[in-house]
Amino acid sequence: MGFISEFKEFAMKGNVMDMAVGVIIGGAFGKIVSSLVDDILMPVIGVITGGVDFSGLKKTIGEANIAYGQFVQNIIDFLIVAFCIFLMLKAINKLNRKKEEPEAPAAPAGPTQEELLAEIRDLLKKQ
Repeated sequence: MGFISEFKEFAMKGNVMDMAVGVIIGGAFGKIVSSLVDDILMPVIGVITGGVDFSGLKKTIGEANIAYGQFVQNIIDFLIVAFCIFLMLKAINKLNRKKEEPEAPAAPAGPTQEELLAEIRDLLKKQ
């Protein structure tokens, strides 16, 4: 099997195509979440924290400037995004559970064929 045909077989598998769709949708979803954080949540958090902006914090050691504030800001942004995604997935999972119909309770298990044969054997022995 040639390299090209192997690659074609790999690329056309369902898992690879599903992953490609997931990456594309994930990119679009990332923009929505970023907008939610930047345009809705961060202004509210800014009001609550008094407009604190960590991105300008830095420490100078000798001639080197260590801009740790942007790192702290990115960590806070990540935590907010992760929490939003968690809440969205939790809501989606809750909706999916409601869609699933509860399974009917299984009928009580009766005796197995071996048990029935043993019972018949015992009854025949008594006669």
